[in-house]
Amino acid sequence: MKIGIPKEIKTNENRVSLVPAGTEALVSAGHTVIVEAGAGVGSGFSDALYQAAGAQIAKDADAVWASADLIVKVKEPVEPEWKRIKPGQIIFTYFHFAASEQLTRAHIASGATCIAYETVELPSGELPLLTPMSEVAGRMAVQEGAKYLEKLYGGRGMLLSGVPGVPPGRVVILGGGVVGTNAAKIAAGMGAAVVILDVSLERLRYLSDVMPANVQLVFSDRHTLLKQIAGADLLIGAVLVHGAVAPKLIHREDLKVMHKGAVIVDVSIDQGGCVETMHPTTHENPTFIVEGIVHYGVANMPGGVPITSTLALTNATLPYVLQLANNGFQQALRKSPALLKGLNIINGKITHRKVAEAFGLEYHAAGSFVD
Repeated sequence: MKIGIPKEIKTNENRVSLVPAGTEALVSAGHTVIVEAGAGVGSGFSDALYQAAGAQIAKDADAVWASADLIVKVKEPVEPEWKRIKPGQIIFTYFHFAASEQLTRAHIASGATCIAYETVELPSGELPLLTPMSEVAGRMAVQEGAKYLEKLYGGRGMLLSGVPGVPPGRVVILGGGVVGTNAAKIAAGMGAAVVILDVSLERLRYLSDVMPANVQLVFSDRHTLLKQIAGADLLIGAVLVHGAVAPKLIHREDLKVMHKGAVIVDVSIDQGGCVETMHPTTHENPTFIVEGIVHYGVANMPGGVPITSTLALTNATLPYVLQLANNGFQQALRKSPALLKGLNIINGKITHRKVAEAFGLEYHAAGSFVD
């Protein structure tokens, strides 16, 4: 199979979807890997390293898209890339379709087979291809939030750790999943007072066994949420509904109970965000202020640490890329129920129920396309 690795063109996205070691594994399995010139530079991988691993270097994106059977990316194809998609081409990447009807309709029209990293799901419910980037984003959320709490950036002027004689900052995290857990670890390690809100008692019981003493675990309801955010210096949105738009938990009027200069980092912005006043931002212009509250909504947070993120992503995705390449997508999906759940669009049909429901479009069972 011919596997294409285009350079990411989303603003300030420096990750690449495959490292040279992954290229070597695919070439050794008998496949052709075509890497766009410069695709790996932002993550520290030169064209020469890919060539040494057996890749062909294409001069531009058009050449990659035109020749590849399987396109492996990091982020969803953005509008300039849509015209390059070929009917029947397999695209394997983070899509987050439920957050964008325009993106969804463009891929329906393309005739491509779209397999989304974020909806590949193991029988345990784990999302193996979302987890590594959620770990990175959760940890970065505290790092970025701490920075934007500085007065220079419009924040309150709080040091999350505090100092002897001065109380630490208060970090409130909405959601105790992978993002929330990783955010809590970093915030607690800095010495902040941390609160995790979640609606799952089972998850809260688990977290009570693994979190340090400065992490408080609270069952989430509307009353409790408002009480907790009123004292927050840093609020982290870590809400995830598999394949669906994130619920809006924080409304504009809620911001009025928060400290002026508090910071919100909404990691769920990829899925539409859990804060009503949040919109996607970029690493270049990451924040804006509403009602005196600093909003951080960078939609590709892990792109800010591309070396770590690229290595972590390829560790997780390469086994699935090999399955698709070695078996062809239909047989790979038949053999892997987890990978089948990643199928979102095929032959102009939506095969993920939450995506179809988001836009009132017809849903088709994924299994009917691989029998």
